[in-house]
Amino acid sequence: MELSPGATGYAAVVLAGGTAARLDGVDKAAIELAGRTLLAHALDAVIDAVEVVVVGDPVPTDRPVTFTREDPRHGGPVAGLLTGVDALLRRPVTVAVLAVDMPFLTAATFRRLHEATPGHDGAVLVAPDGRRQLALVVDRGRLDAVRPDREGQHGMPLHRLLAGLDLAEVAAAGREHRDVDTWTDLRDLQ
Repeated sequence: MELSPGATGYAAVVLAGGTAARLDGVDKAAIELAGRTLLAHALDAVIDAVEVVVVGDPVPTDRPVTFTREDPRHGGPVAGLLTGVDALLRRPVTVAVLAVDMPFLTAATFRRLHEATPGHDGAVLVAPDGRRQLALVVDRGRLDAVRPDREGQHGMPLHRLLAGLDLAEVAAAGREHRDVDTWTDLRDLQ
């Protein structure tokens, strides 16, 4: 299947609803790095999106976004992703998905992911150690085809949902794969 953002563009879902247990429960979206919130960095990465849904608590932003919460709360990345997709007003060909705690993702990252999709269901960013990151683009129709029922979403690992999709792997450039899981991570990224 060949993907393209097409004339209608792509939509984006920013996952910002985790518990941040290793950050003492602080809302990751509101954490500042280089004088800007992690949410601001994430929104910059999907600046080309025609619509953005943030799954998490509202954080002040000057960008037009829709905030929503997964139900039940803290249902994990699959529940967050599918809640975000359900909150989209448009039905895009592709959906970009990213974790709010990856401040080095850029619009160029998502362009590279889109460029890697021909012949695949989408594309995912891969860290230097080979681990898939929570930065990907996926065909909306293919995502719908592997969607579990509502009860199966809660606590489901993202890799299990994605296992049914043919995703091209795109190597991270520079620090794109870095995330903020701990206070030490934040300090090291300063």
